[in-house]
Amino acid sequence: MEELELLDWKRRIFALYAEIRSDSQPERAWQRWRDVRDDLFRSHPQTPSADAHLRYFDYDPALRVHGTVEPAEREQREIATSGEEPYSFTRFARTQFDLAGEQQSLDLFWLDGYGGGVFLSGADATSGTETYGACRYLLDTVKGSDLGEHDGRLVRDFNCAYTPSCAYDPRWVCPLAPPGNRLAVSVRGGERL
Repeated sequence: MEELELLDWKRRIFALYAEIRSDSQPERAWQRWRDVRDDLFRSHPQTPSADAHLRYFDYDPALRVHGTVEPAEREQREIATSGEEPYSFTRFARTQFDLAGEQQSLDLFWLDGYGGGVFLSGADATSGTETYGACRYLLDTVKGSDLGEHDGRLVRDFNCAYTPSCAYDPRWVCPLAPPGNRLAVSVRGGERL
């Protein structure tokens, strides 16, 4: 049954992120993240694309950042998706961090639907040329992708930024990057075209 196959996929992703959160060596954790994703895309019945050859930028330790989280004025937003209908989210905070020698910030959202979840997707200057044009995901607790916190600061490892499933198969509908989550810098980390 497709539903149980998808449940297996989710279990594996949740277990993967739990494993890499607990690894004290970020580059080794990143390599494990790549290996498991590559295996899932090649062999799992719920793969978004069995034909996909996932490509990644080389690991860059400068792309692992710890961001402060500051409350933002709560604002319900309809975020565009790869499908016909937007999804309802509530912006509740912003994460601030240093990247490429500059202060950066991205909005954090709460999925308003059943069960909720924290969501963070973003685009950058590589979007549409070196990476998927619509966005890459950094945090999606509905799907288990969460690198946790370090000393009370949110871990954002752009080496683990990944392309949403809708880029590979239109049967998947994915929320895209909201306008506030577009960085002017090039982030050459994570999954690439």
